[in-house]
Amino acid sequence: MRIVPDDAEDVFGHKPETRPKVPYITVTVMPRAGKLGLILGFCAAYTRVSEPRRVLPLLVSGMIEILPSILAADFARLGEQIAAAERGGVERFHLDVMDGHFVPNFTIGPPVVESIRKITRAKLDVHLMITDPNRYAPAFIDAGADSVSVHYEACIHLERTLRHIQSEGALAGVVLNPSTPVAMLEDILYAVDYVLIMSVNPGFGGQKFIGHSLDKVRALSMRKRELGLRFPIQIDGGITLDNVGDAVRAGCEWIVTGSSIFHTPDPGKASAEMIKAAAEAVAAPV
Repeated sequence: MRIVPDDAEDVFGHKPETRPKVPYITVTVMPRAGKLGLILGFCAAYTRVSEPRRVLPLLVSGMIEILPSILAADFARLGEQIAAAERGGVERFHLDVMDGHFVPNFTIGPPVVESIRKITRAKLDVHLMITDPNRYAPAFIDAGADSVSVHYEACIHLERTLRHIQSEGALAGVVLNPSTPVAMLEDILYAVDYVLIMSVNPGFGGQKFIGHSLDKVRALSMRKRELGLRFPIQIDGGITLDNVGDAVRAGCEWIVTGSSIFHTPDPGKASAEMIKAAAEAVAAPV
């Protein structure tokens, strides 16, 4: 959960007047209260009339995570494969939701998210590839989603949609299709919890990586630093052991990969290898 002073910017760069209206934990320094000098107390100053379903999880900028995409898993062995990936070090899974309208494919709904929530304590990152995310996001949060991302291309009132997701108790992300420039996010970056850069056209797994996506990641990473923001940059599509290092060095912190994990004999071993490759890219940047 987030731990911030009442009057300070939080980890996402939110100032008090723009901070999502959810409960925060207040940290008060008490010089005479012992060595730590910290007293933790709940601050209800930012709560809604009805309480959110959960306190938002803490994001630490700069932490690299591998997010196996459930879309690529064998659903007949889903519990087994999720457990294997967790043994390999995975702490967050990516779930693609498609409506057959915004993208030419159908996938999962809230009942599947709810079932996965019952078998793992890992974070669940739901990617809504649908035409009406504002309407359906709460159902996925109720089902157990910790973070929900929506497409820039699908949201007429994007800031309202992000605030709606945050008010329901989840992190809110924005997704850009390969043909959408990062400049389109200039006036909304202050409100995002993370940004997902699609490195394939959304709708199907197993596609070839679109190389210029890394140029978009670099541009977004540079703009993020210029604005003093600290949201994670996520990438999704065509990530393998051969290019995960390039994605990390470009500025990605959340790496979504499906086939490279679940289309292997041992998803646990594949997860561990992907995590190792990403860590090595951090240790030896170009």
